[in-house]
Amino acid sequence: MKYVIIFLLIFATSHAQLTKPLEPKLENIKWIAGIWHGEAFGGITEEIWSEPSGGSMMATFKLINDEKVTFYEIEVIREIENSLILQLKHFGSDLKGWETKDETVDFPLIAITENKVIFEGMSFEKISDNEMNIYVDIEDKGKTETVKFNYKK
Repeated sequence: MKYVIIFLLIFATSHAQLTKPLEPKLENIKWIAGIWHGEAFGGITEEIWSEPSGGSMMATFKLINDEKVTFYEIEVIREIENSLILQLKHFGSDLKGWETKDETVDFPLIAITENKVIFEGMSFEKISDNEMNIYVDIEDKGKTETVKFNYKK
């Protein structure tokens, strides 16, 4: 029994260290940077994230279906007011914006751990140095579906 209690204490301590919240700083999420490829929405996806600089990280996204671009996104994660925010804009294959000129789709930060960045409606999960999952809540006709994007470098 003594060994079981010791094991549980060690496990609980190591688990707490793995899930310990980190400060909302770009340095703590720089593992997102890179050129990522995957599949979603019946097509091929590509997402390219820059290293942190100038108080932000920037990304481009594109979805290809039947060898043609379906849509693009420009995304940024910015440090603002002691937190982070992810903002994006969508563009059709002709680069015409989906959102109005001054409108962005915003995802406020909820939490950061060593292997996860959780925004309201979107989260990033580090699987390894060369693999991550992004989960996006997509609302359609009053229903919300979480779509998983599995990416590899």
